[in-house]
Amino acid sequence: MKTNFAQTSQVAIRAGDVELQGDFDLPENPRGIVLFAHGSGSGRHSPRNRFVANVLREGGLGTLLLDLLSEEEETVDLRTGHLRFDIPFLAERLLYAIDWLGQDERARDVGIGLFGASTGAGAALIAAADKPEVVKAVVSRGGRPDLAGVALRKVRAPTLFIVGGDDVPVIELNRQAMSQMSAPTKLEIVPRATHLFEEPGALEKVSELAMKWFQTHLG
Repeated sequence: MKTNFAQTSQVAIRAGDVELQGDFDLPENPRGIVLFAHGSGSGRHSPRNRFVANVLREGGLGTLLLDLLSEEEETVDLRTGHLRFDIPFLAERLLYAIDWLGQDERARDVGIGLFGASTGAGAALIAAADKPEVVKAVVSRGGRPDLAGVALRKVRAPTLFIVGGDDVPVIELNRQAMSQMSAPTKLEIVPRATHLFEEPGALEKVSELAMKWFQTHLG
């Protein structure tokens, strides 16, 4: 399915005292918009997230790939690593982006979903708990939902957990997180896939599962 993308733009989103850089792709009559929360040490240029985003766009969904750190913060964090694992801090950055989408006339009336990868899944779930009336669906890829802590109990958005079949410790962490949630949840295990889904066909399966989940709950 080919989608006509009438609006593609680089955006700068104000988050307190800094600006966050993002790539915003919006089709005509979008079925929803998916905001990406990358894992530690990654950003909007993550090849895995960009692969998933391309598939989502082919399914009629808009995407916002965002650097959760400013350029200055990224430079410092490369030395210290103190921000990439600060999950509440990253969740706050996602909230700024969600508010930005709510104020953008192109996206104001469109359902928002969150796609969290690795540690970014924890931040996505905290943001979803904080904005239950806005965030309509969440997908976690190889995620660490346990990092969301007590916020798991407050999530209302239907949440899909996708984990590699060979990523055994993370499978258990996902199951434990699901047991704490009252929101609709589903666990999909991709056979023979490891944490980064680098095996042939694994990321394609992740993308297909995510697209169907967002189409169902945002469309």
